[in-house]
Amino acid sequence: MVDAAVFQSIAPCSQELPQMMAAADGLGSIALDTTQLNMSVTDPTAWATAMNNLGMVPVGLPGQQLVSDSICVPGFDPGLNMMTGITPINPMIPGLGLVPPPPPTEVAVVKEIIHCKSCTLFPQNPNLPPPSTRERPPGCKTVFVGGLPENATEEIIQEVFEQCGDITAIRKSKKNFCHIRFAEEFMVDKAIYLSGYRMRLGSSTDKKDSGRLHVDFAQARDDFYEWECKQRMRAREERHRRKLEEDRLRPPSPPAIMHYSEHEAALLAEKLKDDSKFSEAITVLLSWIERGEVNRRSANQFYSMVQSANSHVRRLMNEKATHEQEMEEAKENFKNALTGILTQFEQIVAVFNASTRQKAWDHFSKAQRKNIDIWRKHSEELRNAQSEQLMGIRREEEMEMSDDENCDSPTKKMRVDESVDRGHILEIRASEGESLPPLLSLEAQTKAAALAAQAYALKEENDSLRWQLDAYRNEVELLKQEKEQLFRTEENLTKDQQLQFLQQTMQGMQQQLLAIQEELNNKKSELEQAKEEQSHTQALLKVLQEQLKGTKDLVETNGHSHEDANEINVLTVALVNQDRENNSEKRIQGLKSEKEALLIGIISTFLHVHPFGANIEYLWSYMQQLDSKISANEIEMLLMRLPRMFKQEFTGVGATLEKRWKLCAFEGIKTT
Repeated sequence: MVDAAVFQSIAPCSQELPQMMAAADGLGSIALDTTQLNMSVTDPTAWATAMNNLGMVPVGLPGQQLVSDSICVPGFDPGLNMMTGITPINPMIPGLGLVPPPPPTEVAVVKEIIHCKSCTLFPQNPNLPPPSTRERPPGCKTVFVGGLPENATEEIIQEVFEQCGDITAIRKSKKNFCHIRFAEEFMVDKAIYLSGYRMRLGSSTDKKDSGRLHVDFAQARDDFYEWECKQRMRAREERHRRKLEEDRLRPPSPPAIMHYSEHEAALLAEKLKDDSKFSEAITVLLSWIERGEVNRRSANQFYSMVQSANSHVRRLMNEKATHEQEMEEAKENFKNALTGILTQFEQIVAVFNASTRQKAWDHFSKAQRKNIDIWRKHSEELRNAQSEQLMGIRREEEMEMSDDENCDSPTKKMRVDESVDRGHILEIRASEGESLPPLLSLEAQTKAAALAAQAYALKEENDSLRWQLDAYRNEVELLKQEKEQLFRTEENLTKDQQLQFLQQTMQGMQQQLLAIQEELNNKKSELEQAKEEQSHTQALLKVLQEQLKGTKDLVETNGHSHEDANEINVLTVALVNQDRENNSEKRIQGLKSEKEALLIGIISTFLHVHPFGANIEYLWSYMQQLDSKISANEIEMLLMRLPRMFKQEFTGVGATLEKRWKLCAFEGIKTT
C-alpha cells in the first residue's frame, strides 16, 4: 500500500496529465483518446511506470532518484513516446548537434537527459563534483567505459557512443566495462562528455539494467604508434622546409673555373685590364698558376697577365687614399659636431647653474627645485661624458701623428743609406777604372737574375717576419691590457673616481687661486699708488713747511703785516688742493677705452634709477642683456676704480647681509 502523504505529493501530477494530453493533441498527425489515459490513483504499477518515465524512483521501490526536476529539459515529456508512439528527440543526433561544445570554465555545465532507442541517459546531480579523468595520452583515440549495466550488449553500447563519431572497434569485457576506439581524436572529447551519466535500459527498474557510466582516456599501442608516425611525418616535413629555406638563403656557388687555353688566356688578359672584372679574372689567374699551367711556351703570356695585375696596384692605392681622405673628413665632421653638442651642453649647464642662484631659486617650488636639480646633475654627467669622448679623439689624433713621425724616420734613413751605398760602389768602380758594360753575357745575366730573385725572396721573407713580429707584439700588448683590466678590482675603480673628483676640485681651487691672485695684484697696485701719493704729499708738506718758516722769518725781520701772512696761508692751501686734484685725476685716468666710458654711463643711469643701490649680481644680469660676454668681476673692478662716483655699502644683518653699490657722484659735487 502507498502512504497517504505520497499520494498527496503525486496528486498534482495527476492534475497535470490532462494538460499534457492537450499539448499532445496539438500535433496535427496524431489523434489521442484521453479516456485511454485514465488510470486509478490507487494503482501503484501505473504510477511507477509514469514516475520512471519522468526520471523519478517510485515510492516504496529501492534505489535513488536518478535526476532532479531542475535538470530536465523544460517542457519535455519523457513519456511522450510511450503514449503517442513518436520516437523521442535525441540531442546527440548529428543533424541537431552531437554534443554542445564544452562551455568555459567559469560557467557551470548543465547537462540534459539523452534518449536513445534502447536506453536513456540521465545526468548526474550538478552539485556533485565533475568526474575525474587521467592525463590524456598522446594521440589518444580509445576510451575506457566503466559502470555499464550488466545486461548492456555491444549493440546498445554502439548505439550510445556512435553518436560521438565513427567507431572502429569495441572490446567488451564480462566485468561491466569496455574499450571503444574512434576514428579521430576529437571524437574522444565527445565521449568524455558522457562520463557521469546514469544509463538505464528501457524502463526497467532492475539493478542489472542500470549503471553509472565512467568514461576516461585509455592508453592503446595502436594510438601511440599512429601518433608517432604522424610526428615523424611532421618532422620530415619540417626538415624538408628548413632545407628549402637554407637552399634559398645560401649564397650562390662560385662559377667553375675554365681550363687553360690560349684563347681563354687572351680573354683573361682583356678582363684583367677591366677594373670591373678584375676580381673575377685574378681568381682564374691564381687557379691556373696553382694548377701548374705555367711552362716555357706560356711563360710570356703569363708574364703579361701578371704585369697587368701589377698595374692595378696604383689604382688600389689611389682608392685607398681616397677612402682614407673620406674617413678623415668624416672624423673631422664628427669632431666638429661633437664640439657643437658639447658647447650646447655647456650652455644648458650654465642655465641650470643660473637657475640655482638665490635670486631665481627662491621663486621655485620644492618640486620644481627637485626637478631642476635632477636635470642639472643629468646634464653635467652627459657633458662630462661628451668632453671625455672629445678628449679621447684628440689623444688618438696626437698618437697617430707621433706614430707617423716614428714611421717616417726609418724609411728616410734607409733611403739615405741606399743612396750612400750606391754612390760608394760607383766611386770604387770609377777609381779602379772599370767600365760598366752596357750588355752582360747570358751567363752573367742569369746569375744576376738568380741573385736578384734570392735577394727579393729574402727581402720578402724578412718583411713578412717583421710583420709577424709586429703582430705578435700587438697581440702581447693586447693580452697585457686585457689582463690588467681583468685584475682591476672595484677598489681601483673607486680610486679612479676619487682621483677624478680630486682633480676636478683641484682645478676649481686653482681657478679660485688665480682669481684671488688677480685681486691681490690689483690691491697691491692700488696700495703702491696710495703710498706714492702719501710720499708725494709728505714731500710737498715739508716744502710748504720750510716755505712757511722762511716767510715767518721774513715777516719777523721785515715786519710785514698780518695780511701778507694770510695770503701765504691761502696760497699753501690752494697748492695742497691742487695737488689733491692732480692725484684724483691720476686715479681717474683708469678709463682705457670708449667701452669702459659707455659702461660707466649705463651703470650710472641704472644706479641713479635705484637710489637704494643694487648688488653686483643684479647689475650683472642687467648688463648681460646688452653685452653677453661681460662678467661680474669686470663690473666690480670698474666700480672699485672710481671711488668718487660709486661707493659700496653693507645692508642687512647676519644671513641677510648684502653688499650694494650706490651712485655717489652727485654727493661729491654737492660737497665741493
